[in-house]
Order: sequence, then structure tokens, then C-alpha cells
Amino acid sequence: MSSRQILVVDDEAKMRRVLEIMLQKMGYRVVGVSNGREALEAFAANAIDLIIADLRMPEMDGIELLANLRAQQSDVPVIVITAHGTIETAVAAMKHGASDYLLRPFDISVLELAIARAFNNVEVARQNAFLRGEIERGFATFIGASAPMQAVYDLIMRVAPSKASVLITGETGTGKELAARAVHNTSPRRDKLFVPINCAAIPAEMLEGELFGYEKGAFTGATKDRVGKFEFANGGTLFLDELTEMPIALQAKLLRVLQENTVERLGSNRRIDLDIRIIAATNRDPLEAVKQGKLREDLYYRINVFAIALPPLREHVEDIAALVAHFIAKLGGSPAQAHLQPDVLQRLKHYAWPGNVRELENMVERALILSAGEALREEHFLLQPPALPAAATPQAEQAQAQEQGEPMPVEPLSQAIGTLEARLIDAALTKANGNKAKAAALLDISERMLWYKLKKLRSNPTDA
Repeated sequence: MSSRQILVVDDEAKMRRVLEIMLQKMGYRVVGVSNGREALEAFAANAIDLIIADLRMPEMDGIELLANLRAQQSDVPVIVITAHGTIETAVAAMKHGASDYLLRPFDISVLELAIARAFNNVEVARQNAFLRGEIERGFATFIGASAPMQAVYDLIMRVAPSKASVLITGETGTGKELAARAVHNTSPRRDKLFVPINCAAIPAEMLEGELFGYEKGAFTGATKDRVGKFEFANGGTLFLDELTEMPIALQAKLLRVLQENTVERLGSNRRIDLDIRIIAATNRDPLEAVKQGKLREDLYYRINVFAIALPPLREHVEDIAALVAHFIAKLGGSPAQAHLQPDVLQRLKHYAWPGNVRELENMVERALILSAGEALREEHFLLQPPALPAAATPQAEQAQAQEQGEPMPVEPLSQAIGTLEARLIDAALTKANGNKAKAAALLDISERMLWYKLKKLRSNPTDA
């Protein structure tokens, strides 16, 4: 007996009974009623998967029943049956959302086919709704309606249904992992694991074990078996972030895995069959990385089946307003902080954003803290001072003066020290993608001292 339950609606008791017997023979559970009003009550009281309704009935006919069901936002499939079929009634039934329209008398096989078709349509609709939800979740962290971002969305949607390997390029902070997750979340592999690994964050001597896994005793310190990322990702997606930072020797082993679709744990001869989609990413120009010997040429062509290049934020500054609003909401900003003043927004649009969207999010978070719940102003964003041209440095001026036989220009010592300090702070912030804690560590000072110096630079811009 099927778990599905069908509601039969017909004012003729004999016909209703015939339908009930036919449906029970097919294995369905059946509820029978004599008109549309009773049908609505039965529908509310039972878990009904499908309705078979006569078109002509007293009190409430089949069309009225359909209209009421759709008014309740119900998408239950309804098969309409009638002995008085016309084109007009068929059109009316389909307009109100009937899944099928059958003329009496009909064979049991015709009814069985109509039911199967109705349930199949429901399943397709549910899958489409699920896919739309996955798409929305996949792109949820992608904010922006600019032409460059729309082009990225289009590429993701095109490649997602396939099995092709994907190479994502873009500067640090442009959202390469988000793009990889979007490809996975909109692909047939979405119900399997998305396994990311950052090739630059794991020491070279450990990366092989992380990828391939190992058997107990494979090397000193291997006290138990370990499942590698390839096995974890089997059936799903493996995301290799910063691929060009992977040692060349390990790239050769990776290439072999991709060619043979098998993997062996370290210390084992047992081959494990793989069904994996590979998505790789790098912030380098991959062809330059090949020339520099940081990326194997054969691995590049093996992975670069489909390329997605993410634009830097400076190339789609029209998305900054939406991004800021998203980050403010995400970080729990107050109503007063919800909107930027036009002058602040213009200042943000003219900033270079070396750390891209990641830097913007960090900057918004700091601004929310500094503004203490009040409206966001330019000083809350602590935009880095522009780097001074190389020719403006004391070293450059000294070299130029010596070359030209001129005396070295003299300036107040405090001003020269301030200029050099500003440049060093700017360089550290750029290298740390705007992260103050990391920048302070690079400068070997406390984060508090860095905040103090930045505040001083902004209050005395001529010092820098």
C-alpha cells in the first residue's frame, strides 16, 4: 500500500465507488466525498497528495473547488473528470491549475498514466523549487547587480550542471571560494560535500597527507589512519585554493589522481575510485605562474577546462552601496547606521580597495564599532592614506641629487620620519589587506599603537 493518499470528489456514489476501487488496486489510500465543499473539509483534515474531482457537482463544482484550492496557495495536483467535455471547460480547468483533464468513460490505464504524470510534475516542481533555493543560497553571499558580476553569475550557471573542472582567478579578497561554493551549490553534486583546502596555509610536508590521507605507520607520527580530502570529497567537490602555492612535486601526484580518477593513501597500495569535481583558485596569473615554474603546464591545462575570472572591487564600484548595506545588516548595525551619506559613498567609490570585498567587509565592521550606533561618517572607515610616489622618498631624492651632482635636499627631520612612517604603515596595511592586527604585527608594534598613529596621520595629513 502506497503512503500517498488520493481524494475522490464525485456526487455520483456509484462512480465514486468505482474510482475508489480502481485507486485501491493501484495501491493508493483513498478518501471519498460527494461535493466541493466536503472536499475542502476533507483536504483540510487529511494529508492529501492528489485530488480527482468531477467537473459538474451540486453546491460547489470542480472549477470552484480548484479556485478555492489555489486561493489557499495549495499546489496539490488535481485531475478533473467529466462526461460532458468541451474545449471551454477544459481550458477553464487548466487555467485554474488542473494537472489533467479526463473524459468519461476512461480505461484504468489512462487514469494510472494521468496520476503518474501528475505526481511526476509535482516532483519536477519540487526539484525546481529546491534548485532555485540552492541557487539563492549559492549566490547569497554574492552581492551586486553590475555588469561584471552578472557576467560571473552567468558563467557559474553555465558550468554548474557539467562535470568540468573549473579554474577561478582573481585578486585576494574577490570571493574565489564563494564562487566555488556557488558552482557546487548549483550543481548536481550539491547534496554531497564541498571540501575546501588552502594549499598556501598548510606546510608543504603536511599537505600531501591532508590531500591523500595515510595509513597508520606510514611515517613517523602517523599513529592512526587518516582520511584525506580526496576521499572526503568523493561524489562532491574538492576546492583547491591557491593552487600555485602547492609544491611542484605534489602537483605531479595531483595530476595523476585527476587522470586516473583513483587515489592511494600514503603507506597503502589500495586504490580508491574517485568521482570528484575539482575547482581550483589562484590570485596569480596562471600563465605567469607556469612561466615562473610555480604551476605545472600539464596541470594547468587539465584544470583550466572552464575559467572564471572575478573582477576586483575597483572595477564594479557601483556595487559598493549594496555591499555595505549587506554587511551592515549581516553585522547587526543599528537603524542609524543602515544608510551611508552620499559623500561617504563617493569617498568609498574612489578608494583603490587593494583588499577588495574582504577589505570592505572588515572596514564596515570597524566603522560600526567606531560609530557606536550612530550614523556612519568618513572618519569611521579609516581609509588608508594614498601611497607616496617613489620619487618622493628621501632615498630617491638623495640618489637623484647625487646623480645630478646636486646637494641633498634638506627637510625637517620630524617631517622626513613622518613621511617614512606613513609609507611603511600604508605598505603594511596593503600587505595585510586592511587587517590592522596583521599590519601591526608586520610593523612590530601593538595594534593600539597602530590605531594611534593612523588617527594622528588623519588629524595631521601634512605630516605624511
